Amino acid sequence: MVTLLSRAGEDLAAGWVDRVSSSLGGRVSRAEVENELRELYTALLAALRQESVDVYGEAFGELRALLTELSRSRARQGFSPTETALSVFSLKQALEPVLSDGSEDDVRAYLQLSALLDGLGLFTIEAYTRTREELIAAQAEQLLELSTPVVKLWDGVIGVPLVGTLDSARTMVVMEKMLQSLLDTGSEQAIIDITGVPAVDTEVAQHLLKTVVAARLMGAECTISGIRPQIAQTIVALGIDFGDIATKATLADALRHALRRAGTTLSNGTGAGR
Repeated sequence: MVTLLSRAGEDLAAGWVDRVSSSLGGRVSRAEVENELRELYTALLAALRQESVDVYGEAFGELRALLTELSRSRARQGFSPTETALSVFSLKQALEPVLSDGSEDDVRAYLQLSALLDGLGLFTIEAYTRTREELIAAQAEQLLELSTPVVKLWDGVIGVPLVGTLDSARTMVVMEKMLQSLLDTGSEQAIIDITGVPAVDTEVAQHLLKTVVAARLMGAECTISGIRPQIAQTIVALGIDFGDIATKATLADALRHALRRAGTTLSNGTGAGR
């Protein structure tokens, strides 16, 4: 295999670069592709010179590292798994012209190399998939952060407007952000507004109660607003007990309640007095 690759030389490298560049549709410069593939080619030859064909063996360590970096780069750039794996598989096509007048030994070497490239291609797809999963998880976490804002409504009063389904993961984010905001602002009143929560069941209620208890441990009191008629009926039907937690129909009602508890009153809905 080393002999076959070495004999093909620059023609093989150029053919490989042409095929990969074409498959990427010009979204990566030819110079960048050529640099990537020459590094892969050098690492492949170095591994084969150690007379190893184990893709996951020590001899292929450098090549795997290069393929991992290539896969991560392609994943971040938005390329598909197929486009990424073709960076490896295209070497087969580039080798075919060399075999036009090849000997039986050349054909045997090509078949061995083909099987090796299949393994390297699968490794590339695995590395690509891991990176995509990491990116998706990071994006989901960012969306979760953005969908759970904590805002200062008044001196000593913060609000947490919730929109969408409240599950365990999101509850943790709500709790962490609200507790940190209570600490940062020195607030003693928090309003959790569930106007944008489509439904309240036993699980959602438990999540809300945990958040309220966590706030109380920091010396803050919580008011839950956005209790619409349909949600109120559901809470009664399910037998959910909010205990001594204050609940209000609207955010405005909750703010008035929180300000009264904080010793502040609204004046004509626009000002504050003590």
